[in-house]
Amino acid sequence: MNAEHLFFIALLPPQAIQNYATEVKCHFDQYYDSRHAFNSPPHITLFPPFKWRHQRLDILTESLATFTTKHPAISITLDGFGAFPPRVIFIHVDRSDALLNLHQKLIEHLETSIELSDPRENSRPYAPHMTVAFRDLTPENFKLAWKEFKAQPLHFEFDATHLTLLKHDGQRWQIHAEFPFKVER
Repeated sequence: MNAEHLFFIALLPPQAIQNYATEVKCHFDQYYDSRHAFNSPPHITLFPPFKWRHQRLDILTESLATFTTKHPAISITLDGFGAFPPRVIFIHVDRSDALLNLHQKLIEHLETSIELSDPRENSRPYAPHMTVAFRDLTPENFKLAWKEFKAQPLHFEFDATHLTLLKHDGQRWQIHAEFPFKVER
């Protein structure tokens, strides 16, 4: 089987935070007719969608396993909401040095170990976020929703203990594999 599949690499928060983010997505569905964010679990993207051949999947998973055994878990802070007008509303992720470093090290590792690179990496700064509405959020509904969410309080902290490889099944993004970070002793 030599088919290419779509994958991306992310940090997934603990289930309680995923449940909260899903409730927010439900609110966007009910009040703003935006449901596209349901196509993936709540996550913080570290490497955007890319195509990878099924026959080379073991190379990708070995590379990710090697990477995570060298990096400890990191603390993540979610604080309030943010937006990329005119269609995207997200849970704001603090741009901590640890998160920015993890992202940069992952990009470098994938490039050197398996020659996987993101062609957009150098054209824009990394903006970690957890999307709750996008693509099918109309500009009119964006304005209404942003008025509701821009000052809404939200604060969560958690340790990201693993990387997640997600695979698109033709309809939605599904968890394909998880790679635990190095355990600090």
